[in-house]
Amino acid sequence: MDRAADAGNAVGRLPVEFDRIARYFAPLAGPGGLGLLDDAAVLMPPPGRELVLSADAMVGGVHFLVDDPPALVARKLLRVNLSDLAAKGADPLGYLLTVSVPRETTDEWFAEFTAGLAQDQAAFGIALLGGDSTSTAGPVSLSLTIIGHVAPGTMVRRDGARPGDGLWVTGTIGDGGLGLLAARGEIPDPTGYLAGRYRLPEPRLGLVDTTFVHAAVDVSDGFIQDAGHICRASGVGLTIDTDALPLSAAALAAPPDSVRAMIAAGDDYELLMAVPDATVEVLQGRAATLGIPLTRIGTFTTEQPGTVRMIGDRGADNSGWSHF
Repeated sequence: MDRAADAGNAVGRLPVEFDRIARYFAPLAGPGGLGLLDDAAVLMPPPGRELVLSADAMVGGVHFLVDDPPALVARKLLRVNLSDLAAKGADPLGYLLTVSVPRETTDEWFAEFTAGLAQDQAAFGIALLGGDSTSTAGPVSLSLTIIGHVAPGTMVRRDGARPGDGLWVTGTIGDGGLGLLAARGEIPDPTGYLAGRYRLPEPRLGLVDTTFVHAAVDVSDGFIQDAGHICRASGVGLTIDTDALPLSAAALAAPPDSVRAMIAAGDDYELLMAVPDATVEVLQGRAATLGIPLTRIGTFTTEQPGTVRMIGDRGADNSGWSHF
């Protein structure tokens, strides 16, 4: 986030954009961010570690509701990117942020947005390194590049699943899609649990490790579509038992047609993992230590490589989310 004043401004007076950067974003910067006084950051990875990078964008009206609280929007943006690191078995290190907002966006919006970032920075031990800000005629558009680190050669990829591995999932499935319906007022959500799951996912950091997980992906586009990513990358087939899918009490109380449609929707940000039977107990022990529920929902096979086959009575729309 470059604070250099342009030549068209009076000496000593910062434009609104750079004043906001100094006021709201500079306090979030870690040492490598240089106080956001420069147009680049300096990053030194921990000794003997490799960097892992990922990026995600969120657009108002597409990935969050336009009237969602800015603090929750900020926290969701950071958490969906942290979820990518979780699937790689990486530890968070820092992030770059791009913010595009309408010109009429108020200082109150920025104060709430950066307060949300500060809250989760403290929770996950991460700091801002830099980025960019600009105005737009369209909705709020946000992009975040997350940076993490792993021991050399230990990043968990999508292409490691093997026939016979079990497909394991963390938490519960379908809450994110149902939560969007709840946030729109389209289904009942008396406790606010479902809407909360949509607005504030929980990145499952610290669970995945290459010593006991062959492949992993987070559920952003829908668990069937994301499981298919593992199948195609690994050249294996997959059979999923839809009756084994873990559903929350709030999801079980939702209208059945909504559940069938939404269990394949995105925004759950749970982890799907290919795990050999020989290391399941290690995974379960790590999950128990972290307080993360686990469920086996399928098996990778040699049949029809690259495809996902579903069995069971629950059924699901397997289309998933598309960005286009």
